Amino acid sequence: MTDANLLPILFVPDPRLRAKAKPVQPADPRIPALAERMLATMYKAPGIGLAAPQVGEMLRLVVVDVRPDEKRDPIVLVNPEIVALSKELSTREEGCLSLPNQFADVTRPARVKVRWTDLTGAKREVEADGLLAACLQHELDHLDGVLFVDHISALKRNMLLRKLAKELKAKERDQ
Repeated sequence: MTDANLLPILFVPDPRLRAKAKPVQPADPRIPALAERMLATMYKAPGIGLAAPQVGEMLRLVVVDVRPDEKRDPIVLVNPEIVALSKELSTREEGCLSLPNQFADVTRPARVKVRWTDLTGAKREVEADGLLAACLQHELDHLDGVLFVDHISALKRNMLLRKLAKELKAKERDQ
């Protein structure tokens, strides 16, 4: 896939990142091509997950691949929903393609069960832990306008967002 097929990733404070995405309608003919372009964009960034709102598409569509450097194993989730969360928590460092070069420790449920429809229309479900559990929760948050910085203290969030704004302004100046 050529770079011309890549999608522009939205950065905070774009208001679309705070909006709730709409369900994908059954047999929406745009979805397979959009998912393919989202995967290409995610791999190029590079990242391990991308939600449609991050590329300006207000649809409940997510792509993830927690093994992009090894043998690629992408998952395309149409209308995903979390159906179970563990009481046990886990903390790991998270970043986001919509907040480039910004990272923070985020505490989330250690295990998650997610249900979705795949591109063939089949119902799927996965019970995940570790990196995949964190990635799925992070990307599904995007579908509801929630960012990983919403899970950290206000002080850390404000520091991170100020740093990002400064870096994006400097990048604009240099172009």
